[in-house]
Amino acid sequence: KIEGTKSVVGPAAGAAAGGALGSTIGHGSGRTVATVLGAIAGGVAGAAVEEGVTQKDGLEITVKLDNGDAVVVVQEADVPFAVGDRVRVLTGSDGTTRVSK
Repeated sequence: KIEGTKSVVGPAAGAAAGGALGSTIGHGSGRTVATVLGAIAGGVAGAAVEEGVTQKDGLEITVKLDNGDAVVVVQEADVPFAVGDRVRVLTGSDGTTRVSK
């Protein structure tokens, strides 16, 4: 699996939902504590959900180059490869490398 996204969106949404839910519990200082705890728990849960739903299946591809060197590339499993396929190793301006047929 390729790691999912880790941004502020999941934790922020979770914290907002958790805080809103926590604010419905208790009265006075008890409500304040429940709101804070709900926001913290919601933020943690939101981060986990975001990472989980954005994970992707990945491939670790070992390519033997024409000069005899070997490179290993990990990328999303969006293109099927078979042993012996002729491929191209592409490196973008941002430094990311992909294998393409």
